[in-house]
Amino acid sequence: MKKVEAIFRHIKLEEVKKALDKIDVRGITVTEAKGAGKQRGYTETYRGSQLIINLRPKVKLETVITDELVDRVVDTIMDIARTGAIGDGKIFVSPIEEAIAIRTGIRGDKAC
Repeated sequence: MKKVEAIFRHIKLEEVKKALDKIDVRGITVTEAKGAGKQRGYTETYRGSQLIINLRPKVKLETVITDELVDRVVDTIMDIARTGAIGDGKIFVSPIEEAIAIRTGIRGDKAC
């Protein structure tokens, strides 16, 4: 099993969710995130004062899937979330030792 974490622009969330649903990825967790990368932020004027905004709003999508689905999931997220501009985000893939469904006690791939 692998955990795929994708951090990308919030405007792409609905499209990514629909695309993952089409390839039978059901279990996802989405959280609001803020981050800075190569874009380093921007300067904004608010009530006459200049503010440096260096954390951009993003979403973080997490899912635990079988090893066989990893390439399809990563390719799907990249295809949908990519705009071609700096700040499109990152995808991280990590190994998962065990998954357990709390309600049923099912373990392993079937718990995903």
